[in-house]
Amino acid sequence: MQDIVTSKKMENGIVVFWNEKGEKKNESFNFSELVDMKINALDLLERPKSYKVDTAAHRITVQK
Repeated sequence: MQDIVTSKKMENGIVVFWNEKGEKKNESFNFSELVDMKINALDLLERPKSYKVDTAAHRITVQK
């Protein structure tokens, strides 16, 4: 799981960014996927550092 450092609204979803081995990487999630994961899209945009991304499972989780 990677710590999300920033997020950006796209036309039909949100793209999240994280740093991995000194490289900025990203993955996008559509709004339907976020709803299925019970992720608040507005909160993800306003407080991206409160979330983690699991790229292997294509999931976002709230950091504890």
